[in-house]
Amino acid sequence: MPWTLLGILLAVCAVMCAVGFYKFVYFLSIGYGFAVAGGGLAVLAMYLLNPTATPLWIVIAQAALFVAYGIRLSGFLLIRELKNISFKKTDVAKDTLAKNNEKKMPVFVLATIWVCVSVLYVAQVSPMLFRYSNASTDILVPSIGFAISVFGLILESVADNQKSAQKKVRPDMVATQGLYKMVRCPNYLGEIIFWTGVFISGITTYATNGQWITAIVAYICIVFIMFNGAQRLEKRQMARYGENEEYNTYANKTPIIIPLLPVYHLNKKK
Repeated sequence: MPWTLLGILLAVCAVMCAVGFYKFVYFLSIGYGFAVAGGGLAVLAMYLLNPTATPLWIVIAQAALFVAYGIRLSGFLLIRELKNISFKKTDVAKDTLAKNNEKKMPVFVLATIWVCVSVLYVAQVSPMLFRYSNASTDILVPSIGFAISVFGLILESVADNQKSAQKKVRPDMVATQGLYKMVRCPNYLGEIIFWTGVFISGITTYATNGQWITAIVAYICIVFIMFNGAQRLEKRQMARYGENEEYNTYANKTPIIIPLLPVYHLNKKK
């Protein structure tokens, strides 16, 4: 295992997601995007400072993918945060925030979360680092992986845009058109596809058990996180739209994440 390089990558990811100390959820949202983009650029910098036999265009292509992913995710979330500023200044919002005011997490708890997510983000970017450090020269498999990741990135971008457009027209109902006819969480599907591509791109370069374990654990974690996120989203939607016949009809016939897989609910219906 290239421990020194992993240590450098960990330091970069930790710095990039440290925004979570300002607001806890940023560890897993805006800081997540920053860390992935920063991790990709860090590996590119390592290559430029100490090139290996890996073709330069392969390193640039994967770095570009991670930067595009980070910009899309963090940019989307930052814009949403800015749009919420005006609402947060209203009297209604102030009253709501006051009622839901929670004690700030202890620093040691935040630090523990910070370390854990930083390690996870390193593991997610690790296929790119392993390809560089192992000096892998093949181009077919990484190219296939890149294509899959691009498809996933496009899918989740389109899904987010379709959801925003539909919510403007019908704020009282979940998105049901476009990609949402295929699955209820196409953005989560896109996320899974993106990281599937990242994992596949490194299949021909994983050289040790440690590298295989790191890549596999990272992939399993992101799939679990997406299904857990879909479960929590469904729970909120059931609480809000559970008495809505249109919502129930849609939810009962539309798979939640994977197309054609007849898994419609991740929560028990009351």
